[in-house]
Amino acid sequence: MREPAFLHKNREKWQEYEESLFGNNNQSLDPGRLEELYIQLTDDLAYARTFYPKSNTVKYLNGLAARTYLLIYKNKNTGENRLKRFLTVDLPLIYFHSRKYLLFTFGVFLFFVAMGWILTMNDESMARTVLGDDYIDMTIRNIEKGEPADVYRGGSAVITFLRIAFNNMYVMMISFLYGIIAGLGTIYILFTNGIMVGSFFAFFERYGASGEAWPIILIHGTLEITAIALAGTAGLMMGAGLLFPGTYKRLHALRRNARAGIKMMIGLIPVITLAAFLEGYITRLTDMHIAFKMVIILASAAFLIWYYWVYPAQVARKLGLEYANLDYVIEA
Repeated sequence: MREPAFLHKNREKWQEYEESLFGNNNQSLDPGRLEELYIQLTDDLAYARTFYPKSNTVKYLNGLAARTYLLIYKNKNTGENRLKRFLTVDLPLIYFHSRKYLLFTFGVFLFFVAMGWILTMNDESMARTVLGDDYIDMTIRNIEKGEPADVYRGGSAVITFLRIAFNNMYVMMISFLYGIIAGLGTIYILFTNGIMVGSFFAFFERYGASGEAWPIILIHGTLEITAIALAGTAGLMMGAGLLFPGTYKRLHALRRNARAGIKMMIGLIPVITLAAFLEGYITRLTDMHIAFKMVIILASAAFLIWYYWVYPAQVARKLGLEYANLDYVIEA
């Protein structure tokens, strides 16, 4: 069917549908009826996306789908399913909407990591400047006795877990909150942490201990380092709302992006808690077989890639929102 014929066939239905949902009488619709209408809409959207990709018809239907999504889930906003919906729908859609910020943040962070690596590989004093003389001297002694990651063995596992969880939560919060300074504060936090991470790993490489130390550190570091970068994504989003409000008033854009960032931060709490648990209880098991270390590292990396990149796209596609403006989700 040609697009004009498709439009002629369905235009009145869509107009009636839009009026019934978003007109003055939308409060009288029950949630079941909303879902039924939504299914009809997504069927038309799937057809249009197949035969008229990237057309104005697809954009229009995606817009309706996004607005319908908000109405449906506001009507289903009970305590029973609120947490589940947040973790399986709302948060992934926010990350889908934020994927350009996500790519930018990780690019900036990896640039600073590379900078820290290069500077330390060329001058060991860089590691002392970043990590401190006491830590470097202690680690050199550990390397000389064949235990480069021996620092993780000491102390109480409970105290270590609580201390690391609090410290990482603090770093995440300032990484997000400093975004209010037009994103510059967040860039600074990414700079300091990226330089530290790059210098840290380069130091072990200089002393020929990377093969033994890196797998131990990455048991918790895979989640921990990624969580800090994800918090930076939330901070840069907030800063972008201030700098690039688009069609919104500047204050409205800032509040809108800050709300999205707060939701992203809430979603990171389990990740940073798990990272702290791994550092407090598992990383200290330095004699663990390399196979077990790699299972933890690869499982952590696979989860991060799936939940923060692959799954959000799947949710958006399933709900017919991959082209739509997801402001409706952020405002929910």
